[in-house]
Amino acid sequence: MSAPEIKDPEIKGWCPGARKPMVSGDGLVVRLRPPLARLMPHEMAAIADLADRYGSGMAEVTNRANLQLRGVSEDAYPALLDALSALGMVSADAETEGRLNIVPDPFHDGDDSATVRIAMGLAEGLLDPVFAGLPSKFGFVVDAGPARRLDGVSGDIRIEGAEGALIVRADGKAVGCGVSDADHAVAVALDLARWFLASGGVGADGRGRMARHVASGVTLPEALMGDAAPSDPQAAPAPGPVPGGLLVAAAFGSFTSDALRAVASAASAEMRLTPWRMVFLPGAAPPEHMATDDLILDAADSRLRVAACTGAPGCPQASVETRALARRLAPGVLEGRTLHVSGCAKGCAHPRRADVTLVGRDGRFDLVPVGAPWDAPKATGLTPDDLLTQFET
Repeated sequence: MSAPEIKDPEIKGWCPGARKPMVSGDGLVVRLRPPLARLMPHEMAAIADLADRYGSGMAEVTNRANLQLRGVSEDAYPALLDALSALGMVSADAETEGRLNIVPDPFHDGDDSATVRIAMGLAEGLLDPVFAGLPSKFGFVVDAGPARRLDGVSGDIRIEGAEGALIVRADGKAVGCGVSDADHAVAVALDLARWFLASGGVGADGRGRMARHVASGVTLPEALMGDAAPSDPQAAPAPGPVPGGLLVAAAFGSFTSDALRAVASAASAEMRLTPWRMVFLPGAAPPEHMATDDLILDAADSRLRVAACTGAPGCPQASVETRALARRLAPGVLEGRTLHVSGCAKGCAHPRRADVTLVGRDGRFDLVPVGAPWDAPKATGLTPDDLLTQFET
């Protein structure tokens, strides 16, 4: 039997924003990039109300520490944009918004920390029109604390801790350039972005990533090179009490409006969106009751072992529903194992290997053991009932 034909999914090459929403199967996807990935409780509660009024009542925390609303109709979008502007959640224009891709370590010590000063400096520097040519997926990771937690977070220029010091590292390079302080880190990071643009890092299609550019054999300028290795990476945190506060998760990073309100009511001050698709509440303790079963505070919850994209009908590229199946399969995923239910071969929710990957194709599923969605399947044409039977046995 010949291998099944797997159609290449459409790759957009850009991320949605508030000024530039993306059309999906369930309406517009409107992504918010709050400054420093930080929200106050009244802002989170207001966003929950807007999700109900103008969208599907759901909001997703993304792996870039953004928050996106789904199911917004084109007719409702102008009123939503006005409301978001009144909250201070919208950049001046789509071009500026598209290049403010900065992921800070959410466990920073506040406004005086190196993380905040670097993130704010980058946000200000990126307003310069010289950076208008950066691809919309090009991003900065600010991992400047004593514990390097963002090693698994996608980024092109990384500002990292290195045994008590700071370095700026091009993604794809094992070592980086030592810098003296936060201001120096911002200057070197922006110089590295300028070099990326000037040295052909952006293709004719407007796309480009630093790791791919570095792998092509280009040589960094001596002033941007170095031999300092970052500190050893730390494991990604789990939901529940953590040093300094509380991490709150939802299955697949998708929060109902009621869940957002419950998170806001539990916060003692600001809340920080995280690239692990959770919300960090500094200074908060676990409440006796979070007022909704949609939230996860237990690191042993089996739903945390499962990644699932929006799937059909929300995503036009998916031919299968994903999250309902993922919820049913989750109890059968053993501790230490991972399951990825992907609506298509693009694998947006988990673009890497999992112990078991299920890929939607023509209304059914292909099964890829210990692989990624684009790898060759071991079995094809499986129904949800077939998969439930396999997981039960």
